[in-house]
Amino acid sequence: MAPSNPVDKDTDGKHLAAVESAFQDVTDKSEKHDKDPKDHLHQPSHHEKSHSWLKSLFPYNSLQDFENSWHLGNYIVDRKTGEKSFEPMSIYVRLGMHLLYYGTKQENLLQSKRAQEMLKQQSEKMGRQYDSPESKAHIAPFIQSFQLESGLHEFVQPDPSKYNTFNEFFAREIKESARPIAEPDNDKAVSSIADCRLTVFPTVDLAKKYWIKGFGFTVARLLGSEDLANEFKDGSILIHRLAPQDYHRWHSPQSGTVESITDIPGTYYTVNPQAINEPGTLDVFCENRRSVMILKRPSGSKVAVIAVGAMLVGSMKYNEGVKVGAEVHRGQCLGAFYYGGSTVISLYPKGGVTLDEDLVRNSTEQNCETYVQVGWHTGVEP
Repeated sequence: MAPSNPVDKDTDGKHLAAVESAFQDVTDKSEKHDKDPKDHLHQPSHHEKSHSWLKSLFPYNSLQDFENSWHLGNYIVDRKTGEKSFEPMSIYVRLGMHLLYYGTKQENLLQSKRAQEMLKQQSEKMGRQYDSPESKAHIAPFIQSFQLESGLHEFVQPDPSKYNTFNEFFAREIKESARPIAEPDNDKAVSSIADCRLTVFPTVDLAKKYWIKGFGFTVARLLGSEDLANEFKDGSILIHRLAPQDYHRWHSPQSGTVESITDIPGTYYTVNPQAINEPGTLDVFCENRRSVMILKRPSGSKVAVIAVGAMLVGSMKYNEGVKVGAEVHRGQCLGAFYYGGSTVISLYPKGGVTLDEDLVRNSTEQNCETYVQVGWHTGVEP
């Protein structure tokens, strides 16, 4: 639960100022490209060094309230092994949580413009940093820190020294052979959109019961259209969350024709599960900037594929040729996210997909994400 103790305005103001100062500090440190990212942006937030640093910045009672009220990470089920593991929250995500959820709802609303401007500035700053030639020095420590060495052979360009910037590496392409689609001859099969932590729900109402608990979430707001939302009424939803260490491109879940692409402006809040799961807090999916693609399947029914930007995400770009009127096939790469964590949501009309039982079970009974990769089977069109 979010902190419920009353907090005076003076403390709230100091808390927000502390978040701004901390964000500035942690993104400044990331300019030291040859340093281990787990020494700055991706340092686990429960780390003693992180805790001591935060204590030096935040009003004591505000930090204590937050720590008493939130877990500092998420549990993930590995679909291949069935093992459940804890994924610690990084320091920059924790700062985003502080920004969103400390203080009264009224104070949060009053602060939102200031908070959004700060997130925009920091996200643009990270984009500039990681587009610079100097950022190339960040590639090697990033690979080492997240233990990506064993997967280098999967990349179209497996030699890290060949990338000109960190963002070029971050949005790296992967060989098709490294992510084969399940049941390639089955036109009705539905595939995972990304290497991601996945939650799936047969209906949006179930998603709101078990997962999306922020106030203000509606399909109409997510899609930016009441008329379009009516086509997906009582439909199914899949939420693909990409962590920074993941392959950061998204792919088509099925074959079809691109009917429309609509970019919706928004802010840059964190999409960490704890930003999604807390009742009564701001719904980040409908607040963040996003791009909505409507894909018309050969059967005539539609799929919505919504790429959602997040905190410190520099940009989202569609691949060349992915445009209105284009034919795409299941497993085809649609676009890339540049630095940061991000999410892709897919929506199906009522009866438009039968989701795999293990994924539904993990999402509802265990209230937990499942790690999957591009192309893995997630459901079937009836």
